[in-house]
Amino acid sequence: MPDYHLLPAQRLAGAVRVISPASPAPVNLTSPALDVMTDLRLINAAVIEPHKTMESANAYMMQRGVRSLFVLDGDKLLCGFITASDILGEKPLRFIQERCVKHNEILVSDIMTPLERLEALPVERVQHAHVGNVIATLLDAGRQHTLVIEQDVDRKPVVCGIFSLTQIEKQLGVTIQSTEVAKTFTEIEAALIA
Repeated sequence: MPDYHLLPAQRLAGAVRVISPASPAPVNLTSPALDVMTDLRLINAAVIEPHKTMESANAYMMQRGVRSLFVLDGDKLLCGFITASDILGEKPLRFIQERCVKHNEILVSDIMTPLERLEALPVERVQHAHVGNVIATLLDAGRQHTLVIEQDVDRKPVVCGIFSLTQIEKQLGVTIQSTEVAKTFTEIEAALIA
């Protein structure tokens, strides 16, 4: 390769460290919401296909250090969302009982939240919101995650970010009491009364 010169290298010795990415900046409730959003315009989203097993989804989450995956179909379009809570919660047990299948036969598509049940916040709203607004929104919905969308050049929605209650807790340095369990009990109670 005659047009390229060699780069000078140096031998390593002594104490050499490997750099780590900076920890997310600490925030408070009045900090801009964008400070706690995982911006998918800057990092690759963790994705999986619907025909993969639930166990492989769990292993991939642990490998990536995430608690959720976007489920993309063969055309790379969003068809669902799966979380660690979906995998480790009661959904798989119900599915096993309903379908008489083995745990290792459960697919991502069997327990994911399908596209039709997903909600997203417009990025225009998020740009003017605070961390407290995001927390209130997540708690009101009883969710651990919410998506953020913008419009592409064809004015079609595209997911550009995600909020995670776990990530917000890390940046706030506190645990946020979720009402997810309480809502589940309320739903059970309502079902028993009906």
